[in-house]
Amino acid sequence: MKNRSYATRTPYTDKPWLRAVLIGSTFAATILLVTFHQRNPSNRRSLLCSDEDGIAATATHLQTIVHYATSRTVPQQSKAEISVSFAVLQAIAPCNFLVFGLGHDSLMWASLNPRGTTVFLEEDPKWVHGILQNAPSLRVHTIDYHTRLSDADYLLSTYKSNKDCAASNVSLKVNTRCKLALSELPDSMYDTEWDVIMIDGPRGYFPETSGRMTAIYTAAVMARARTQPGVTHVFLHDVNRKVEKVYAEEFLCRKYLVKAIGRLWHFEIPPTDVSRRDGNFTFC
Repeated sequence: MKNRSYATRTPYTDKPWLRAVLIGSTFAATILLVTFHQRNPSNRRSLLCSDEDGIAATATHLQTIVHYATSRTVPQQSKAEISVSFAVLQAIAPCNFLVFGLGHDSLMWASLNPRGTTVFLEEDPKWVHGILQNAPSLRVHTIDYHTRLSDADYLLSTYKSNKDCAASNVSLKVNTRCKLALSELPDSMYDTEWDVIMIDGPRGYFPETSGRMTAIYTAAVMARARTQPGVTHVFLHDVNRKVEKVYAEEFLCRKYLVKAIGRLWHFEIPPTDVSRRDGNFTFC
């Protein structure tokens, strides 16, 4: 989700395996959804969503097939990296899936969570408009980041002196006193318990960009606030970069890292009552 030029994308002719995988998986998922609806009319609500949601899920898969069959752009992640997230989504979908960042791979992520809730958070309104022209079914919120990549060292060195950032009692909504907290998201972002969180945005490749410090911190808080059984799966991309790696080790924790493939780390983070140290400002 980093390079935002259609012209500089790698053409599908360079990655035939990816084209085949994307088209094949979305086509198969669409057939399964349609078959389920045709053969099980009395059980259409058994997958936690309404009939309308099922129709929308099928439409998303069809749109995904057309998109990747006709586009020369490819997802940002490698086949091996995508496979890690795909395995989790395959096991727990339909689920609540939150993605920081919007890109040419967004239709793919939405289609891999059939009948689930997949939401994308993006900072650039023009970029959102461009993506939605080709993928109008995506659920996207445009948000503001109030930090810059150049703030990363300062934010990391000072958050422990701010009780509003402490791991033991942190909140996100309207928490303007903690600069690492994304405190102005739509209410539904705080009200939903996210089963899977993908951090592949915002941009963080030069000092003036927003950087992913607040996205990583916010994902860590959301995961620890979980009240339902199980863990929250957090995927962080671009861990080859200093800020992503350092912030992951500070807030997502090495002890919760379950898989590392290429530039992707996969964490399984338990709720607060399991993971926190009472009275401690640290997350890990």
